[in-house]
Amino acid sequence: MIRVYPFIFILLWSSAFITTKPIIDNSDPFSALAFRFFFVAIGFYLFSLYSRQSIFINKKNLIESLLSGVLFHGLYLGGVFYSISLGMPTGIAALIVTLQPVLTNALSGPILSEKVTFKQWIGVFLGFIGAAIVLGFDIGSNIPLLGLIATLIALISITTSTIWQKKLSNNLPLSVSNFYQAVGGCLFHILVIIFFAKPYIDFTKTFIIAMSHQIFLVSFGAFTILMFLIKKNSASKTVSIFFLIPATSALMAWLFLGENLTRLDLLGFLITSIGVYLATRD
Repeated sequence: MIRVYPFIFILLWSSAFITTKPIIDNSDPFSALAFRFFFVAIGFYLFSLYSRQSIFINKKNLIESLLSGVLFHGLYLGGVFYSISLGMPTGIAALIVTLQPVLTNALSGPILSEKVTFKQWIGVFLGFIGAAIVLGFDIGSNIPLLGLIATLIALISITTSTIWQKKLSNNLPLSVSNFYQAVGGCLFHILVIIFFAKPYIDFTKTFIIAMSHQIFLVSFGAFTILMFLIKKNSASKTVSIFFLIPATSALMAWLFLGENLTRLDLLGFLITSIGVYLATRD
């Protein structure tokens, strides 16, 4: 069953790119994320009560979990949502974030003492090349500087969060850990709203459907699977599957949004798949 989890994660995580645009078309990015993680926190809290997992943890684990939530749900997702709201092309943003496995592989050795083999590095290289082919480089697009900076912050944040989460080893139940991470993300976005943003949400039918998708399928489903995979596998192997996300997102956009999928895209998908296979095998 565990072997199926990465594939489920890829499908659920990739689908988030399809629903991000409808959300920020009907709200500011930080209000949307505060709203999302408020309900995500409630959901994990109720699940912890149902499964009889105590949410009372020591100060050290509390700080670690909140910080992990700030990095992942706050800076990473906030950076992606904000950059897209400024006009950053979704494909370019996804491509920049796809550099995460490269950074994680580079840092997991010295920080986590994980051995990253030459074959894994070849896999990472092929994965990045394949993702770049799928997404393409729209040289003529007007990329906003703030959007680029926000996406780079998102890249650094998700890399740091992945290594941080692997290094913790606090053995908290996933529901409890996810509860406090959601709280950390929610508080981060509330603070951004208070000091920097003008909050608004237009509760259209499109917004509600897209937000429900991101709460239930992405935050409850994909994120829980990701935390589980990080616990069970090495950080470098876990994040290598992220290279499949841009290609899968492109395929979903072709199926559900009618966007073009060229032969070059299919070639990129094949190269990426080979790269992920190499990067995730011993």
